Amino acid sequence: MTNYIVLLRGINVSGQKKIKMSQLQAMLESLGFSAVSTYIQSGNIVLKSSASIPNEVSQTIKRGIHQAFGFDVPVMALTLAEMEEILEQSPFRALNESESKKWYYVLMHETPKMDLIHSLLQEQFPNERFMIANSCVYLNCDQGYGKTKCDNNFFEKKLQVTATTRNHRTMMKLLEMGKQISEQ
Repeated sequence: MTNYIVLLRGINVSGQKKIKMSQLQAMLESLGFSAVSTYIQSGNIVLKSSASIPNEVSQTIKRGIHQAFGFDVPVMALTLAEMEEILEQSPFRALNESESKKWYYVLMHETPKMDLIHSLLQEQFPNERFMIANSCVYLNCDQGYGKTKCDNNFFEKKLQVTATTRNHRTMMKLLEMGKQISEQ
């Protein structure tokens, strides 16, 4: 069994695409996933699966959500190793941990084209710094995410990818939860 961290994009936001976590958990268990646990109401899940390929997990969950709840949502599944690598590669790790409330991870479903990356890197945004890696945009928002121009929709449009964003605290909590199910 492989442990996964699963991220859903755009559920339970402004009354749209509402899913109760208890219903989501039951649906995932009916699909054969085990040790299913959710974190907050915005589509953060840890689980175990017999599937060894993250994309298989994502597609199974995407189909299950469509069948059970009637709508499509982007689904990203990461192994614990992938999540650890994303966190370890953060350029903000060298900064003071007290600044971590300003750190965000824009997790991309595919690697953007190089010309789009280069074009975006030419732009400057006051109070916002970011670095683009293969599967993640590391974002530091001095004024907070609620006031940033560089939000999830911005990066999806500029880089022409599907993405979902999580803050540093959520990423660390999901990693911790993923490690805990390893011990079960």
